[in-house]
Formats: sequence, C-alpha cells, structure tokens
Amino acid sequence: MLFAFVCKDKPGHLNVRMETRPEHVEHLNKLNTDGILKMAGPFLDADGKPCGSLIVVNAANIDAAKSIADSDPYTKAGLFESVEIKAFNWVFNNPEA
Repeated sequence: MLFAFVCKDKPGHLNVRMETRPEHVEHLNKLNTDGILKMAGPFLDADGKPCGSLIVVNAANIDAAKSIADSDPYTKAGLFESVEIKAFNWVFNNPEA
C-alpha cells in the first residue's frame, strides 16, 4: 500500500535541511534500492527555497509507514514542524499501472 508523507519544515530551519541533506539523500537512495520509495521531492516557498517534503513509499500498513518516516534523517534532525502520513492511491501517471 502506498503512503504519502506531507512534511512541513519548521520556520527558519533551512540550515538544518541543507546540513542534513547528504544523509537524507543517502536514506532515500537506500529506500529506492529496496523498492520502498516511489517518489520524493521538496515543496518550495515563494522564493523557490525548500520548505517541506513530499515522500511516497510502499509500506505494509500505517505503522510501517510511520517507522519509515521516523527513520528519515530530516525527522531525526528536528527539521519538520509536522509530518502527516496518509494512505495514497496513485491513479494518474503511475508507471506501474
């Protein structure tokens, strides 16, 4: 089942995002290699700077999805003000459909 993580950065934490980015990208690359990551990328503010993230993963259930979200280096670094986890049905332009 797919789950979307809608993550909102804490205000004034762009430095945390940039400092933690290499570990975050490494984490996402591993999820991708393991077939868990379906898509990911940052939300951008009016100035084009990252202000959050959208991550879609394949997980057995909401608890497994929460575990994946909790293991993200951005989460561990305290970057996010909030992380909303929602079941997701990828209908249009799903390459696996």
